[in-house]
Order: sequence, then structure tokens, then C-alpha cells
Amino acid sequence: MDPTKELNYLLRHISPRQNPGKYVFVSLPTLENISENEIIALIREREGITLVLNKVFADQKGLDYDFIAAWITLEVHSSLEAVGLTAAFSKALGQAGISCNVIAGFYHDHIFVPEQQADRALEALLKLKENFN
Repeated sequence: MDPTKELNYLLRHISPRQNPGKYVFVSLPTLENISENEIIALIREREGITLVLNKVFADQKGLDYDFIAAWITLEVHSSLEAVGLTAAFSKALGQAGISCNVIAGFYHDHIFVPEQQADRALEALLKLKENFN
């Protein structure tokens, strides 16, 4: 299916799915001793390389982190040029008092929320979807 930019379609079909496990954000000066297979996401910043990793792996490597997240994927194939999708779901999560960190992949949006609030986040996203059906 081709990606869509149409906001109402996207919101009707967001289909949030929680990925198993717990995830953490770490900052490292280099990728030394980190296998590409272990990296969920990577972004280079002036201060260092930010990685999203599975918490089990980060713990095994003794890496520092201060945020433990659940990873929710929106299963709709959204266009990278879609306008309003991130605003809509971040507003729904914000109204529920849930912070979110968003990474847009080529096919899907990925939301990292505080691990202990994963169920509430899924509920808020499903309620958002219901409002557009």
C-alpha cells in the first residue's frame, strides 16, 4: 500500500501496536562495541550519538540511561510528508498526561512512552482512532 498524506485516513487506521520489551535512550561518543543488530534507532548529535536500544542489551553493556520506555508502532503506512498526524497523537497523549518521543520511520511512526504508562498510551491512541471511525 502506498503511504498516504490524508490525515483523517491516517487517524482512522493508526492501529497502535506495542512492541515487546523495554527500551532506553543512551548517548555515546562512538559506536564502538555496539552491534548494528542491537540498534533500534540512531541519531547523530553534536554532543554524541543517541541510540535507542533494548534495555536488556543496554544493561548487559553497562550503559547509562534515565528513561525506560515502551515502544508503540502505528501500523498505518504514513507519508513522511503527512501533516498533522504527529500533532494529533501527541495531543491525545498529552491530554492523558503521557510524554512521548517520536521517531518517524520510512513506513511507520514509532512512539516511545514511559514504560509504566504503556497501557494508558495505547488506550489514548485507540480512543483517538475511534473518534475518526
